[in-house]
Amino acid sequence: MSKLNYNMRKIIVSILLTLCGLASFAQTADKMKKHSGETLDVKVIKVGEEVITYKYPGEDAEQTIGKYAVASITYGSSGRKEDITEKIDISSKDDWEKVQILTNASQVVGLKKGEEVKGKTAGLISYNTAGSADKKATKRLKQDAAELGAPFILMTSDKSDGYGVKQSMKKGIAYSYK
Repeated sequence: MSKLNYNMRKIIVSILLTLCGLASFAQTADKMKKHSGETLDVKVIKVGEEVITYKYPGEDAEQTIGKYAVASITYGSSGRKEDITEKIDISSKDDWEKVQILTNASQVVGLKKGEEVKGKTAGLISYNTAGSADKKATKRLKQDAAELGAPFILMTSDKSDGYGVKQSMKKGIAYSYK
């Protein structure tokens, strides 16, 4: 009978230690809040200049997400909250100046891919200088994205011709939070 009690105690102690371990992990998991409204329970490894590296609980594979997709991180071990980026609200074409042009594909990880957008200066004969042609094409590109409600553009092409005719053509993919 005493051997049975000893084995039961071992089992109970093992179960308690396992539950304590799970509870401590749940308390130390970091909460990553995305601008889309989704909250991820993860372990943040590194907050870099453009991306955040993290792991899901119980997994060894590292994941990355662009900082533009993340609103904040609350660190489970300390409770400290770190604001990552502010949400950019685009409600109409008039908000075109808020649209951000991105050049690195890692910056859009975690955002929703939308349509291709284009901006170019018009006409074969143009009175634009190279600088004004570039500004007009950028404005048109951003207006296209704003019309779609997209706060981000990943640039895919940026061409200017320099054969006397000052034209600029820009292309990109619009990205949004949802």
